Amino acid sequence: MVSKDIAFLSATELGSAIKAKQISPVEAVESYLERIERIDPKVNSYITVCADQARQEALQAEAEVRRGEYRGPLHGIPIGIKDQIYTKGVRTTDASKIRSDFVPGEDATVVTNLKKAGAIVLGKLNMSEFAHGEPQSSAFGPARNPWDLERSPGVSSTGSGAATAARLCATSLGEDTGGSIRGPAANCGLVGLRPTWGRVSRYGVDGAGWSFDTIGPISRTVEDCAITIGGIAGYDPKDPYTRQAPVPDYREALTGDIKGLKVGVVRELIDPEELDLDPQMRQAVLTAIEVLAELGAEVREVSMPLAEKTGYITRAITHVDRVSLRPQWLRERPQDYHYNTRVHFTTANLIPAQVYYKAQKLRSMVRQQVLGLLEEVDVLVQPTSGYPANIINLEQKVESQEHAKSALAAGGFRGPYSLSGAPALSILCGFTSEGDGGLPLAMQIAGRPFDEATVLRVAHAYEQASGWTTRIPPAAL
Repeated sequence: MVSKDIAFLSATELGSAIKAKQISPVEAVESYLERIERIDPKVNSYITVCADQARQEALQAEAEVRRGEYRGPLHGIPIGIKDQIYTKGVRTTDASKIRSDFVPGEDATVVTNLKKAGAIVLGKLNMSEFAHGEPQSSAFGPARNPWDLERSPGVSSTGSGAATAARLCATSLGEDTGGSIRGPAANCGLVGLRPTWGRVSRYGVDGAGWSFDTIGPISRTVEDCAITIGGIAGYDPKDPYTRQAPVPDYREALTGDIKGLKVGVVRELIDPEELDLDPQMRQAVLTAIEVLAELGAEVREVSMPLAEKTGYITRAITHVDRVSLRPQWLRERPQDYHYNTRVHFTTANLIPAQVYYKAQKLRSMVRQQVLGLLEEVDVLVQPTSGYPANIINLEQKVESQEHAKSALAAGGFRGPYSLSGAPALSILCGFTSEGDGGLPLAMQIAGRPFDEATVLRVAHAYEQASGWTTRIPPAAL
C-alpha cells in the first residue's frame, strides 16, 4: 500500500492490516507524521507532536507483531490525546498559558490502558482553554474544522475533532463535561461517544466538572469508536468514582440487527419551541430516524419536559465546579487567561449558592426523567446540536446578553445526558446543501447507564445503512 493511503484507512482497517503484517506500525506512524507536518499548520489540531516517542513505540509494536505478540485491535494504531489528559514526560497544557510548561510525572490511566493495548501516542491535541469556552480561547490558537477552515470544530475537544476528521490520527480521545465529545464529533462529521459516568477512569485528567467529566473516543466510524472505548474502559482503583462493572466486547455488539429495539424520539428536542433548531438539521435527523424504522426499530415519540432547560442547568453547575478547582489562579494570574475564559470564570464566582443548589435539585429531576424514559425504550434519539458548525469569531468579547442566553440554551441538546450520566453518542447523519461539500449534520443516540453496547449497536446499524462515512473533508485531501 502507498504510504499516503494509510491514513485514509479506518482504525479498524489499519488494525487488521497490521495484524496481517500487510502494514507495519512504523509505516503507519510515518504516514501520519508526514501528514501532520504538511496539513496541521492550517488545521492547528496539535499542541505537541511526539514524533520521536511515536517512532520508538512503533518500532516496538512492529517487533511484537512480528514475534506473534499481537495485543489486539489497537496494537500499532496512532492515536491523538486531548491536552488535558496527562502524558508522562510530555507537557499537558490545558491549552492555557498558565499550564504551558507543565510536564506530568505519570500517565493518566486511560493513556496507560492505551499503551497496554499497544496504541501509539502521536501527540497532544488542541482544546478550549481549561476545557471551557470557545475554540478561540486556546493559548495556541484555535483548531479549525477540516470541512471549512473558517468554522469551529466544536467545543472543547477541538483538536480531537479536527485531527480525527483531517486524518491526522487514526482515532482520538476527548473529554465530555457538557458535550465536548459529542459537539466536536457533530461539527466534524465523526462518531463521538460520551460513556456512562464511571465507566472510564479520570485519574490523571485535569478536571472541568468533577461529577460530569467523562473521557471517551472521537473516531471516524462506529467500529473505530468501539475498539477505542474498549481499550480505555474499566474499573480503576485510582479513581473511586469508576464502577466495577464488566466491560463487554463492544465490537461483538455491532451485529447490524436492531429489529424490535424501542427508539424514543425526544419531542422537545426535535421540534422545540424555545431551542433554535436549523431546518436542515431537523430534517436530517428525521430522515435518519426513518432509516432506523426501516431497519426494524420500533420508533415512538417521548416527552422530556426539562430537556430544553438542561443547558442552563448544566452550566450553572459546571461553571462553579470549574472555577473552584484552581481559585488561586483567577486571583493571582487573571491576565494569563484568555479574556473570554476570564469573563466566564469571574461570572462563575458570582453565582449565588441558592442558584447552584437549585441547579443540583433540577439535575436530580432531569436524571429521573431520562432514566424513566429509558425504562420504556432502549435508546433515545434527537439532534446533537441545533446548528451545523458556525464561523469562528476571534474577537475577545462576550457579544451580547442575547448571544450568551442563546449559547446556554444550545447546551440543551446534549445536557440531558451530561446531567444524568447516561451514555450518549453523536453520529453523522447528513450534510447541509451549502458550502464546499456541505457541513456535517448529526444525530445523538443515548442509552441506559453502562449499556454503551446498545448505543453502539444502533449507531452501527444506521451507519451501515446510510453510507455517509465515505465523504472526506476538503482539508484532509
